[in-house]
Order: sequence, then C-alpha cells, then structure tokens
Amino acid sequence: MTHDHDIRVTEAAIEPPSAHFGEDGARLTYGTYLRLSELLDQQRLETDAHDELLFITIHQVYELWFKQLLHEVEAARDAMFDDRLWWARHLLKRVHEIERILIEQVGVLETMTPQDFLQFRAQLAPASGFQSVQFRELEFISGAKDEAFVQRFRGLTEDERSRLRRRLDEPTLWDAFLAVLRTHDLPAGSDDEVGASLRMAAHDRAEFGDVWELAEALLTHDEMAAGWRARHVTMVERMIGTKTGTGGSSGATYLRSRLDLRYYPSLWELRSWL
Repeated sequence: MTHDHDIRVTEAAIEPPSAHFGEDGARLTYGTYLRLSELLDQQRLETDAHDELLFITIHQVYELWFKQLLHEVEAARDAMFDDRLWWARHLLKRVHEIERILIEQVGVLETMTPQDFLQFRAQLAPASGFQSVQFRELEFISGAKDEAFVQRFRGLTEDERSRLRRRLDEPTLWDAFLAVLRTHDLPAGSDDEVGASLRMAAHDRAEFGDVWELAEALLTHDEMAAGWRARHVTMVERMIGTKTGTGGSSGATYLRSRLDLRYYPSLWELRSWL
C-alpha cells in the first residue's frame, strides 16, 4: 500500500527545479545578460554631426555579424570534415540569411547623404573598412587567402595579426568540401578530377544528392558575398564618388577591382558543363 506522503515525496523528486526567470529569480536580467550598459557605451563619436551615430552603429553591427559568420563557417567546415553534411548545410543556410541582412543593411547607410557624411568623414582618417580583420578572416576561411593583406594592414595588434596568420594556415571551406568528395569516393586530387567529380554528383543526385546540395550551399555563400561587394561599391560611389578612401586606398576603384572575386570558381565553371 502506498501512503499519500510517499506519493508527495516521489512527485517532488521528479519535478524539475524551478526556473527563476527575470526579476523573480533576481539573478539575470535582459540588460545584464546582453551587457547593455557596456554595449551602448561603445558608440564614441568624434564629432557633433547627426549622422555619425548611424555610421558607427552600422559598422559595429557589421562586425557583430562578421563574428557570427565566423562562428558558423568554422562549424560548417568542421562538420564537412566529419562528414556531417546535413549539419554543414543547415549552418550554411544560416550564413546565407545573415549575408542577406548584410546586403540589405547598406540601404540604411544610404539614407545618409554625401553632404551629411562629409560633416565628419575627415575625422575618420586613417581608419578604413579595409582594416576590418574579421572581414579578411571571412574571406580567408571561405577560400580567398591573400597574405598581401597581412602585410598591407597598418596598426594591427599582435592578436589581430596572429588571427590572420592562423586563417592563412588553417583549412578553408573548399578544403573541407574536397575532403567530402574523397569521403564519398569522388576523386579530388587535381582540378580535372574535381571537375569530373562535380559533374558526376550533378548528374547522379540519387547517389550523391548530399554532395550536390552542399556544393549548391557553398555556391550560394559565394554568390551572396559577390552581391555584398557589388552593393557596397555602388554605395561608396554614391557617397564619395571617385575620392580616395579614408585609409588611403583608391576607394571605389579598389572595390570595383574585387567584384570578379570568386571563392569557388570550379562550382561556377561547372554550369558550363552541365
């Protein structure tokens, strides 16, 4: 026979511990979790120009998204090496959505007129978007490694220089994809072998559907990055025309020279052979 006291003890033992939310728990609040006092204190303006707050906020938000993108592409790369293709595709889908936000965010910046920008632009020198270490990390891990950028950067901290060096030395998303091809018995020792394997995956999706979908996810990442570069350069031309960049670069001329960059040329060339 079971006594009521025994029942109460058993029920208490299996009930989950009380989750103390918000002010009831008095342990964590929205503001403390997000560290809002520190976060909202990071917009330190150099002038009294109205639009400088918009300018610095936009760029800080970009850097936060770059941090998230690095988190996701690292995990996607590692998942490919582990042959967890479903997880890699899931993460790359998230990457695509973030990249869409990056492109759309340019429109917010374009609400600032060239005249308004000129009120504080001179105070930015020699700072420049060219110096974004996280953006270069993203390019390097995506497959566009270029040691010259490390040499050209000025004012890098030792930590930043170390991060860029590490990205130059570590595998890229493309390296991980080649490992996927080999794991699925698709040769990937030379460019010709990679091309043949890609055609095989494209024409036999019943057998290599996961490989094909992953290749398409990488291509979308490449396409989104190209779309951001194109949107960025038109914004710069609209804002400063042919003026040099605040960091001393050629401005829009330099940005236009990067428009033909492709992370995965083999995936683009594949279209001509299907």
